[in-house]
Amino acid sequence: MNNVDSKREFLTKTPIPILITKLAIPTIISMLVTGIYNMADTFFVGKISTSATAAVGLAFSVMAIIQAIGFFYGQGSGTFLSRALGGDNKKGASEMAATAFAMSLITGVLVAFLGNIFIKDLSYAVGANAKTIKDTMEYMGVILIGAPFFMGQFVINNQLRFQGNAIFAMVGLMVGAVVNIVLDPLLILVFHMGVRGAGIATISGQIISFFVLLFISFRSDGVKIKISCIRINFYYIKEIINGGAASFCRQGLAALSTLLLNRYAKHYGSVEAVAAMAITTRVTMMLVSAVIGFGQGYQPVCSYNYGAKLTKRVKEGYFFCIKWGTVFLIVVSTLCFIYAPHVIRIFRNDDLVISIGKYALRYQTVVLPTMVTIVMTNMMLQSIGSGFKATITSSARSGLFFIPLIMILPKFFGLTGVLVTQAVADLCSFSVAIPFAYSELKKM
Repeated sequence: MNNVDSKREFLTKTPIPILITKLAIPTIISMLVTGIYNMADTFFVGKISTSATAAVGLAFSVMAIIQAIGFFYGQGSGTFLSRALGGDNKKGASEMAATAFAMSLITGVLVAFLGNIFIKDLSYAVGANAKTIKDTMEYMGVILIGAPFFMGQFVINNQLRFQGNAIFAMVGLMVGAVVNIVLDPLLILVFHMGVRGAGIATISGQIISFFVLLFISFRSDGVKIKISCIRINFYYIKEIINGGAASFCRQGLAALSTLLLNRYAKHYGSVEAVAAMAITTRVTMMLVSAVIGFGQGYQPVCSYNYGAKLTKRVKEGYFFCIKWGTVFLIVVSTLCFIYAPHVIRIFRNDDLVISIGKYALRYQTVVLPTMVTIVMTNMMLQSIGSGFKATITSSARSGLFFIPLIMILPKFFGLTGVLVTQAVADLCSFSVAIPFAYSELKKM
C-alpha cells in the first residue's frame, strides 16, 4: 500500500472521535501557540507604554489582513487538494498546491512593496493619531516586510493539514513561535528597540516558520510543491476563491472590525480605551483559536470523506466537534468572566485600561460559547464546497452584523456601545449558522 492509499485508509476508516482527536491536537496546539506569540508583542510592548500597546493593537488589523490573504490561498487550495485526493485526482492536487503557493508569494511581495510606500496613510487609516503614529509606523513597517513569508507559510501549513499531516504543520508554526517569544523580551527589554523590536521578533518567527514548513513539505509523504506544476489559470483561481473566500471574509472582516473597533474606541474613549480593546481582542482570539484548531482538525476529515461520498462520517464529525468545543468554551469563558480584571492587568497595569477592559472582556465571554457552532458550521460548509453559504457565515460575525452595529450602538450607548458590539454580533451570527447547518446536514 503506497502513502496516498494509506492516508486514504486513515481518513476514511478510523473511528471519527479518534480521527478528529488525532488531527485536532496538533492544530489546537498550533493555534494556541500562534495566539500566544500574537499576544507576546502585546505583553512585552505593554512594558513600554500605553500608547505603544495601542499602536500594536492598531497595526494588528493590517497583520490580520495579511494573515487573511494567506488563509485565502491556503484553505482555498487545501480544501480542493483534500477533495482531489479523496477522489484519487493526484495531478489536480499537485497543480493546485504549486499554483496557490506561487500566487501567495506574488501577492505578498505586492503587499510589502505598496504597504511601505503608503505606510503613513495606512497608519492613519487604521486609527493612529499624534500620540501613536510614530510607534504604529515603526511596528507596521517591519510587519509589512514579512508579508510574503507570512502568506507563504500559511499556505504550506494549510496544505499539509488538509492532507492529514497536522503534526508536521504544527511543528513548522511552533518553531517560528518559539523564535518570536524568545526575541520579544531580548529586543524590547534588553536592546531597548521598542515596538520596532517587537516587529522584528514577529517577522523573524514568520520567516523561520516559512522555511521550516517548506523543508517539511518537500520531505513529507504528501503532495510536493513543484515549479513545473504551477498553473495560474481560471479553473484553479475559481477553485481557490470557492474554497478560500469564506476564510478571507472571516479573517479579512475580522481585521476590518478590529480597525473600526479601534477607531470608535478612540472616538468615544481615549488611548486607554484603544489599549483595552486591543488586549480584549487578543485574549478572546486566543480562546477562540483553540476552537478554530479543533475545527481545522475536522476539516480534512470533512472534505476527504465528502469527496469519498461518506457523508455519515461528515455529520458524525460535525456533532462531535460541536459538543466538545462548546464544553471547552463554557469553562474558559466562565474563568475569564470571573477573573477579567486580573487578565487585563497581565498585559497593562493601568487602572483606566483595566476598568474599561474588564467590561469589554466580560461582555464578549458571556456569548463566546456560541462561537463553536459558528466556526464549525463555517468550516463544514467550506470543506464540502458550499462556497456561498460558507462566505455568508464567515462574513456574519465581523461584517454583516458587526459593521452596522458598531456604527449604531455607540451613538446610543457611547463607549458601552463599543464594548458590547462584538457580543451582539456573535448572537446574530449564531442565529444564521443554525439554519445553514441544518439545510446542508439534511441534504446529506
